[in-house]
Formats: sequence, C-alpha cells, structure tokens
Amino acid sequence: MKSDRLIGIAASVVARAAPGKPADAVLRAELRERGGISRGDGRVISRAVFAYYRWYGWLDRKGEVAREMRRALEMDDAFQSGSQCLSDEELRRAVPDWVFDQMEVSAEWLRSLQKEPVLWLRARPGQGGGLAAKLPETSSSGFSPDALSYSGQEDLFRTPEFHAGEFELQDLSSQMVGLACAPQAGETWWDACAGEGGKMLHLCDLMNNRGLVWASDRAAWRLQRLKRRAARARVFNYRSILWDGGGKLPTKTKFNGILIDAPCSGLGTWQRNPHARWTTQPEDVTELADVQQRLTGHAVVALKPGGRLIYSVCTMTRRETVELAEAVAKKFPELLPLPIEWLANKKTAATNQVWLWPQEMGGNGMFIAAWLKPRAA
Repeated sequence: MKSDRLIGIAASVVARAAPGKPADAVLRAELRERGGISRGDGRVISRAVFAYYRWYGWLDRKGEVAREMRRALEMDDAFQSGSQCLSDEELRRAVPDWVFDQMEVSAEWLRSLQKEPVLWLRARPGQGGGLAAKLPETSSSGFSPDALSYSGQEDLFRTPEFHAGEFELQDLSSQMVGLACAPQAGETWWDACAGEGGKMLHLCDLMNNRGLVWASDRAAWRLQRLKRRAARARVFNYRSILWDGGGKLPTKTKFNGILIDAPCSGLGTWQRNPHARWTTQPEDVTELADVQQRLTGHAVVALKPGGRLIYSVCTMTRRETVELAEAVAKKFPELLPLPIEWLANKKTAATNQVWLWPQEMGGNGMFIAAWLKPRAA
C-alpha cells in the first residue's frame, strides 16, 4: 500500500537521524536522494517523522519504528482534533526529565509543544496588508502588522512575491527581537551572531536601508547564504565578516546597537523541532551558557555611549536567560536596564527582560534582555 511505502520512507529518516544529524536535515536529504516524490507525499512523510518525535515520550523505544510511528500519528490526530485530552502529569512525557531542573515548566507550555507549529511570514515594513491581499490563507498576527501566519499548502518559495523579496519566512518571536532592537535609519548596528541573516535583514528593513549593519558569524558558509538572501531581498546596507566570538573584534567600529542572538540550547524551538528534545543534553546548556557569557563580554565593549545592547536566545533555561542577564549586570554595572518597547501591541515592558512563550504568541519560545550604555555626564 502507498501509505506503507511512505511510512517506510519516514522510518528510514528516523533510522538515520542522530545527535549531530537533525531529523529535518536528514528528511530533506532523503527526499532529494529519492526524487520523484510528490509534494503531497512529501508532506505525509514529513508529518510522520515529526509526529514520531513529538510523541516519542509515549512510544516503545525498542519497538519497530514503523509501528510506533503509526501509533504516534494516531495520537497526533486525536490531539490535534481535540478528542484526546492529556492530564498535566501525562504531559510531562513530552520532554526529557532533565528539563524540569533547568526551567519553570508549565502544563500550558508542554501542551503547546504537542501542537502543530504556525508558519510565519515577515512582510517588508508597512506592506503586511498588501501582502495578505496577494497571498491567500494568510492572517495578521495581532502582534505586528507585518507578521502574517500562513495556513495554506502552496510552496511559498516558488511564489513571485518571495522571489521579488516581498517577504521572508521568519518566526514571529524572531520578528519581535528585531522590533525590540528598534534600530533607527542612519544608525550603525552589529548583528554579532548573524547566522544566515534572518534578523540582520529585519534590522536593515527597519532602518529603511539607511545606515549600516555589520553581520558576523564564525561559519563562512552561513555568511554566503546570508549574502544570497540579502541579494534576493534587495538589502545592501550591510557588511559581513567572520568572527569567532573571541576577544579580537572583527572591526574597530563603535555601534549604536549590538544584537547578540546567541547560540543556545534551543528549547524554545521544540514545538517546531521535536527531534531536538531527545538529542539536547543538560551538558549543552552548561557549555552554551559559558559561550553566551564570553560573546556578550567581548561584544559589549564595542558599544557607543548611548548605545543599546540586545540579547536574545530561543531557549528558556535559567542558565541561558535570567542568570546570564544577572551576570551581565554584575560584570558591566555601568549598563542600565533598558525597558523593551513592545511595539507590536503598544505596551512597554516593566523590566528589561521579556519572555515570549509559544502558548501566548504562537511562535517559538524566546527570551530578550536589553541594556543601555549611558552617555558621559
């Protein structure tokens, strides 16, 4: 039967996935290697893989993968339709036990992890309404007029709007990081951990391509992808440069703002990336917290007087969020807490720290903290 063949392909993805070989990357490679798989069949295979890891805590880990995958799909169907109600105690199976020692875990967060993630688009500034009129099955987020959720089945990468640079695929919480930075036209910013450039492109857009954004990363291949994305988006007010996160900074430039979207344990992405729930370890949290402190300590010296430091991570562990913020405040007492302006709903945070939770926002989990370097008296 066709369904058996598709489940078999999904099971082969699970067999190849491992720590260091994320299931989503293995899945993409499997579909490319096989070829001739329709988009519809590809969606069936993808859903089976992700359902398997989403419901992994309920499965027989020594059982046949294909059989357990079918069971996971049955559980997923029941949960998404609302016919399966899980108790708070049962929901604890959604994540490894060590997580409960690393962060405050709520039943609402665990329940959100079992839901299908939302696909988010970011329109160019002020163009959200126009883009929604062009693309069917999109709707405004309610948090930002240029953030749109998409519920359709069309391959958005093939749309003329995407090729014209009218939107980016970017999670809602990541978009909120750019709004927290609030860069102004003519300023100079540094996206210190730019990766493939999602947040850098947002900063450039918010600056109306006026001013300059430095984008650094330790991996040259990521910066190459950043350049391709920037060309498609028609963004040119940036410079890319390698930086390994060490004390030798990539430039002597002083900045109006620095964004440190630091490498992290990624617990905030576990709704979208359920395989990572079972490969991430508590040792990763410890190691990454040390990396985050070094990155921040090295970068902060490049701030101009009056400059803003924005720290963000898509994780929720104490070591990588509030304890990191406490360490920054202790090491750099001259920095002042900067209340984060919640531009999307016109509120102002009471403190310089904001938590974005999937169950409240519909995007990834995210922590953002902000500081201001005062001007000389």
